Amino acid sequence: LAQAASARGSHPQVPRFQGARDASAAMGISRDSRHKHRNTGGRRNIHQKKRKFEMGRPAALCKLGPKRVRPVRCRGGNMKYRALRIDHGNFSWGSEHCAKKVRILDVVYNATSNELVRTKTLTKNSILQVDAQPFKQYYLKKYGVDLGKKTKGGKEAAKAGEEPEKKSGHVIAKLKGRAAKQKLEPLIEDQFQSGRLLAAIASRPGQSGHCDGYILEGEELTFYKKKLEKKKKA
Repeated sequence: LAQAASARGSHPQVPRFQGARDASAAMGISRDSRHKHRNTGGRRNIHQKKRKFEMGRPAALCKLGPKRVRPVRCRGGNMKYRALRIDHGNFSWGSEHCAKKVRILDVVYNATSNELVRTKTLTKNSILQVDAQPFKQYYLKKYGVDLGKKTKGGKEAAKAGEEPEKKSGHVIAKLKGRAAKQKLEPLIEDQFQSGRLLAAIASRPGQSGHCDGYILEGEELTFYKKKLEKKKKA
């Protein structure tokens, strides 16, 4: 039939309502409330069709992996940046007033679902393990203290043949003065031994295209430590 139609010079027939079906498929996710029941339980009469400004999009479900970000053109010509895969971000250490670009190593806790931990999905307020090395270098440079280095008899165990870095008397005095005023939380110090710090995501990777956050400290760190220990026992 198609060959005969092309031989006659006319277009093959398009099934009825195909265009309408395609349009409805394009606007599948809607944020309207017309389809919902009233508070009393009654059904609403739908008096109008879906609108473009009520449109929703599928969840980004950003995963841990090599960076992959897609731009999305939004209402008013604004842009969103949909992170599909990401493996690094800027994380701040609040008490030290410093931020570093670090590697994200693992997802360890998510209050929403354990499924998001299993699939290593990055959402806002997910609890991660990040690489401690950049913060370790910062601390060594500022205070002259090598965090995470095991000590013997109160003295640092230097490697054989390793020469200490030469510093002037002024620099040594300055580092000692800083170190005397500084007090590091024991829970954070223990984490430096393993080379991994617990951190929380503060940004929205599916909206901004970035995975930024902060290092957990104080009561918040204690809270999530207990959660993780409880999870291990279960």
